[in-house]
Amino acid sequence: MKIGIIGGTRGLGRTIAWYLKDFDFDVTVTGRDAIVGKQVSEELGIKYSDDNKKIVQNSDIVIVSVPISSTEAVIEELAPFMKEGSLMMDVTSVKEGPSKKMQECLNDGVEFIPTHPVFGPRTTDLKGQIIVLTPIEKGEWYPKVYKFLEDKGMRIVETTAGHHDDMMGIVQVLTHFSYISTASAIEKLKVDIRDTENYESPIYNLMIDTIARIVSQNPYLTYSIQHENKRGEKIRQALFDSMSELKDALTREDEEEFVEIALKATKHMGDIQAALGRSDKAINALTKEYNELIQSIGSEMGLKHIYSDTIHVGTLKKMDVDFLYLEDDNGNVKKLKISN
Repeated sequence: MKIGIIGGTRGLGRTIAWYLKDFDFDVTVTGRDAIVGKQVSEELGIKYSDDNKKIVQNSDIVIVSVPISSTEAVIEELAPFMKEGSLMMDVTSVKEGPSKKMQECLNDGVEFIPTHPVFGPRTTDLKGQIIVLTPIEKGEWYPKVYKFLEDKGMRIVETTAGHHDDMMGIVQVLTHFSYISTASAIEKLKVDIRDTENYESPIYNLMIDTIARIVSQNPYLTYSIQHENKRGEKIRQALFDSMSELKDALTREDEEEFVEIALKATKHMGDIQAALGRSDKAINALTKEYNELIQSIGSEMGLKHIYSDTIHVGTLKKMDVDFLYLEDDNGNVKKLKISN
């Protein structure tokens, strides 16, 4: 089966190509930068082309993985070249626009499944990851795709494009905006984040890592997520209003109002005990790993890199907050980042 990934040389498209290459698919990625495309082709063992239309004409499945702001235009441009019996999918985090565009532009005999993999390019395993499908019609391709994803252990959510965008307004628009605002506030306060490490609680550590993960993403992608979701302005205004209410209560030294707002917000957060349990597990996992390493100083051990799968073997000589030092049989000491 031939799969063409439009925009598959970078970001999520590249990650999807990396996954699919191991399942006996004939995968071709396209991208504007031929140098990058050839590098990806060599690294992943797949094909590269700079001709979108040619790849679309020859593919059984076409996956559109381009910036959100370009997705509808690319769908419209390539739709006439889709062969009969083929399938088009997109992987953007906004679904209403691309869904309508595929419905409008694709010829009869060509199916489409608007799709949103709710994970990023750094994800190393499909199992347990959420993927959202927003089908308008279910043709012959739909059960095949569904079974493939199900067999890979993915958590499949089936919904409408409108409901998806409502939920992504909270999951992405609200959270990303608040995280970036927090990081921006720290910058404006001229605080060196490293100076806070000696004072950080485990939950602060998790929060800062989560914020750093979001703000380190491509800022153009982050902007598109904010801009392209039609609910964005309403959601950002709600956050601003909430912050203003809390600030006003503190400025007026109105303890009762502050407490009332906090309690009301807490009651709306669902299963608090479950949230505490999940966060406790995350905190315990961090401290457990660090404590085990401390206790292993002086012992020989093997450490596997979470991204490259490289295994480093040696005697753990020492460690600090961020790094550990392994000595091999030849006396060479390797400095490794604990977080990896």
